[in-house]
Amino acid sequence: MRPVLAALLLLLVGSLPAQADTTVLAPEAFLHETFGAALPKPQLLWLDDAAQARIKATLGHPYPQARLRYWRAASGKTTRSAWILDEVGKDYPITAGFVVVDAAGQRSIDTARVLIYRESRGDEIRLPAFLKQFVGARLSDDHLRPDIDGISGATLSVDAMRRMAQAALALDALAAPQPSP
Repeated sequence: MRPVLAALLLLLVGSLPAQADTTVLAPEAFLHETFGAALPKPQLLWLDDAAQARIKATLGHPYPQARLRYWRAASGKTTRSAWILDEVGKDYPITAGFVVVDAAGQRSIDTARVLIYRESRGDEIRLPAFLKQFVGARLSDDHLRPDIDGISGATLSVDAMRRMAQAALALDALAAPQPSP
C-alpha cells in the first residue's frame, strides 16, 4: 500500500505547475537605466474610482492596489515617466517596466522591459526582438497601436504585456500635471 501511496503523491506533486521566478532586470536597475544616476523622486498616483474604472477598461479588472508609484522627469516640453506594473500572464504575475514619453501631449512607449518573469512558459517576451514592437506604440481608441505581434506558445504573456503597455499610457495621462487656466 505504501508504494502506491508514494507513487500517487509523486504524481500529484509532479503535476503541479512549476513557478520559476526569473529576475531579468531589477526594478532599481530599470529606473537607473531610464533616468541615469539622478533618479527623480517617486510620485504617487492614487487609484480613485475614476482611475480604477479607466484601468479596468484596459486590464479587464481593477488594479489590486490603492496607489501606484511612478517616476517622472521633464526636459523642456517633453516628459519621461517610468511605470512598474504587475499583470498575471497565465498563472503568475509578470513584472514589467514601461517608459512613457509625452512630447506636446503625444504619449508613446519609449521602452518596455520585462523585469521579473514568474511563468513556466512564454519567457520569450523578455527578448529585445519582441519588446522593440512597443517602442512608439500609442493609444488609439483605447487600443495599442500599432498592433503587437504574438509569440506562439506565449499568448497569455504577450496579452499581459500588451495590457500593461496600455495601462502605462493610460496611467501616464491620468498622472500628467493639468495645465493651469
